[in-house]
Amino acid sequence: MHLNKWLFAAVAALIYTVPSNAASPEADTLAAQAGDTVVISLSKALEIALSENVAVKVADREIERSQYARKGTYASLFPQINASGSYQRTIKKQVMYMGGDDDSKGGGMSSMFAGVMAPVMYYINQLFEGTGIPMVPYVDPNADAAPASSNEGFEVGRWNTWSGGVSAAMPLVNAQLWQSIGLSGDAVELAVEKARESRLGTVTSVKQAYFGVLLAKEAFNVYRSVYENALENLSNIEKKYNVQKASELDLTRAKTNLANAIPNVYNAESSIIIALWQLKAVMGIDLDTPIDVEGALEDYASHMFYDINEAREAGLERNTTMRQLSIQAEQLAKTVRLQQYAYIPTLALNFSYSMNAMTNDFKFSEYKWTPYSFVGVSLSIPIFSGGKRYFDVKQAKVQAAELDLQRINTERQLKIAIRQSLQTMETAMRTHIAAEDALGSAEKAYSIAARSYDVGRSTLTDLDNAQLALTQARLGVCQAIFNFVTAKAALEQTLGYDFLDEEGNVDLDAPLK
Repeated sequence: MHLNKWLFAAVAALIYTVPSNAASPEADTLAAQAGDTVVISLSKALEIALSENVAVKVADREIERSQYARKGTYASLFPQINASGSYQRTIKKQVMYMGGDDDSKGGGMSSMFAGVMAPVMYYINQLFEGTGIPMVPYVDPNADAAPASSNEGFEVGRWNTWSGGVSAAMPLVNAQLWQSIGLSGDAVELAVEKARESRLGTVTSVKQAYFGVLLAKEAFNVYRSVYENALENLSNIEKKYNVQKASELDLTRAKTNLANAIPNVYNAESSIIIALWQLKAVMGIDLDTPIDVEGALEDYASHMFYDINEAREAGLERNTTMRQLSIQAEQLAKTVRLQQYAYIPTLALNFSYSMNAMTNDFKFSEYKWTPYSFVGVSLSIPIFSGGKRYFDVKQAKVQAAELDLQRINTERQLKIAIRQSLQTMETAMRTHIAAEDALGSAEKAYSIAARSYDVGRSTLTDLDNAQLALTQARLGVCQAIFNFVTAKAALEQTLGYDFLDEEGNVDLDAPLK
């Protein structure tokens, strides 16, 4: 008996330390001053999630990446300027031969060439004699006649070759490039819409998690009430038993009812903790952050007056999935044109300026640099590619047809989701009305059963049955509200509510009004 009293006292201490919707303002103020728990509203939870949620941050980075990619595409319209430099060291020079190996084959031509060029080579060597420039083999015109051909060749070129320069190129006519710029713009628009999808999904997840915490707290309050009633009944029955006005069976059953109520209290407390963890996770904050939620599910009962017929007529114009499919369809249409433009010739402007030097040493100050430059246009006309361009166009058209089929199926699935949400909401409204009536009757029945038992007109079984009916009615009311608000949150996501007021300002509570 002493052990049971100690256990009951521990449970009672647990009950009154768990956050409750009925806490006094003074207690909330003390908790805030102590910094133990931060109480947040639904709007505050949504604001934190939209700034801290990882999925939202990733979506924002994706927008930034797409914008950079678009700017990179525009850069292709500007001249592409590059600098280059090179050095070559000759390992083995090329050898040039004069004349032929066989006098019977081209010997006459070789002799004639040698006869004409010999005087020229002679006077060139005389001109550059003493300059250090290698002499070119020649035939002295004053000497006796030389053979018309020779097997001895002479090396040409220098050991070191240096070059450096600048080149530039700019497209003048390139239809594919122009079309790719339009595709990059659509990519940015698609990234923005995906970020919007991420925000809508985050808002829905936060709402459902927030309502889950409220439902867990309502369940805890119900089971705490059951425990308190069981504890009060046990106290009354013990008093009656001590004066021999209650049987031992009634006392044992009262103890059993109280013992059965304790696990439900523990489970309800665990549900609150798990629901808060889920809320923190979707909000993007540390799981060890002490927070609590304000309000109760009853506060959202007024939102259950919803015009179902008006919602049935709502279209999918704002649905983020349909918008993404529309953007992707536009992208594929441009991709088809992009592949078709591969048949169009391209025209580009080219410019190059370079400096070259050929030497046999490393005396840089004495190098003689020779400039070389040009400017021109290049025209590229596609003629034959083995059918690649043709099949690329066909492939893009097939992808467009696939996307159209996907759009039809997605639209059908979204309409089913809308109907399911509306049906759940309508059922929840009707259930809530019935549950409210049942709750009123159950409270009255329990009050009557309690008074009747006190005067001995009813049994403990009647009181237990009344308690069970009251518990089920309370949970039924909370569950009906929870089903409605979660289904409505899913419906708002499907319809693409942006949480904006008429002036375009963010109003996180707008869809709930």
